[in-house]
Amino acid sequence: MSETIPFFTKKILPTMMAAALASTAQAYNVYDANGTELNVDLEAMFGVFSSDHNYDTLGTKQAGSSAWQEGYLKYGLSGSHVTGDNNSSVYGAVNIVSSGTWGDGDAAGFTIGNERETDLEDAYVGWRSGDLFPALGKDGLDLSFGRQNFAVGDGFLINGDALNFGNAFDGSMNRGGSYWLAPRKAFDETAILRIGGSEGARADVFWLKSDNVAQAKMELAGLNAEYVTPEGTYAAVYIKGLDADQGSVRDGQETMSLRYQGNAGVDNLFLSGEYVTQTQGNGGMDGDAWYLEAGWTFADVSWSPSINYRFAQFDEGFDPLFYGFNRGYGTWFQGEVAGNYAGPFNSNADVQQVALKASPTDMLSLGAVFFDFSNTSGGLMDAQELDLYAEWVVSPNLIISPLIGIYKPDNAVSTQLGDNDTNVYGQIVAIVPF
Repeated sequence: MSETIPFFTKKILPTMMAAALASTAQAYNVYDANGTELNVDLEAMFGVFSSDHNYDTLGTKQAGSSAWQEGYLKYGLSGSHVTGDNNSSVYGAVNIVSSGTWGDGDAAGFTIGNERETDLEDAYVGWRSGDLFPALGKDGLDLSFGRQNFAVGDGFLINGDALNFGNAFDGSMNRGGSYWLAPRKAFDETAILRIGGSEGARADVFWLKSDNVAQAKMELAGLNAEYVTPEGTYAAVYIKGLDADQGSVRDGQETMSLRYQGNAGVDNLFLSGEYVTQTQGNGGMDGDAWYLEAGWTFADVSWSPSINYRFAQFDEGFDPLFYGFNRGYGTWFQGEVAGNYAGPFNSNADVQQVALKASPTDMLSLGAVFFDFSNTSGGLMDAQELDLYAEWVVSPNLIISPLIGIYKPDNAVSTQLGDNDTNVYGQIVAIVPF
């Protein structure tokens, strides 16, 4: 499903692609005078998907293939107003999302193809301090409330409330379908205080409440403390589960994390890592997770190719929370087939990833990502996957990304229905930022 991933690193084009797939709506300015700005927000995405095999993830699919389509339109208003001589300002947005899934529904049965929904997405207000606190820098305090998206780091733990199920089961989890595109990312209720600027010490203090049944309607609070340097960002996170649906391990859950991302002062180097330890509520099984990633970009070679290697390990009791698509394909939906339909869904697994990327032109990137999934529960989700993709900026208002995924379960004991033959999966996604 997506939410969510590193769709990428180090390139303008990959950054544009990841931002377009994970961002809020694009803004078209209609008024800007006397410290007041008003924007019309518009964003559209449409995807065509096919899978030669279905998956028994929910027990709602039969053996065979699936072909489906997803789309959404996000639209509304955003704006800001400078309130005084210290350049402090108020801001806010109201956006609506209309979404749907057509055809057979996705290969795991999270959607069944009849989902259509128009509903409120963003509805928040905020205040920025401007020059009121010079020691904290420009806008060193930023306080906001309401329905809005929120992410921590590169989305390993929190990247919005972006799990968009459809009418599987009795429809109680339905958020309008469009499972892979994941248009609904806003938490239902939030209070977020951002302290500090883009360098040095900074922090996010947050309270989030989800109305997403598939996420156990979790309510949580936390602190994300960062120290940002030119060589990288060092960070620590604490998250406390305050409430969740009855019996959920998220009620009383505690999650602590240490992470780093940067280049350690070496041009063309990329380093990233995070270690998470988690104590579950309601007698659940505690669990840890961690990953280490290193990459290199050959900037002086034609097409500026890059190679990244990552190893990630997830305990059986680990709850990946609200992870999502962030930096590019593979973050943090690991494998387009495995990460979205077959599992292991960032729990109870060891995952190795090798990613290759290159940019033949300023407007085109090509990539290949290989995954090896091992040590899953009883080998149920042990598999290998190779994803081949392109990202093409056709124009400022159109980005197209085709992808072919080749997925091979290791044995017949898998979530793949029918057999353990190689599955060929395809998708093409069009993003229209207005």
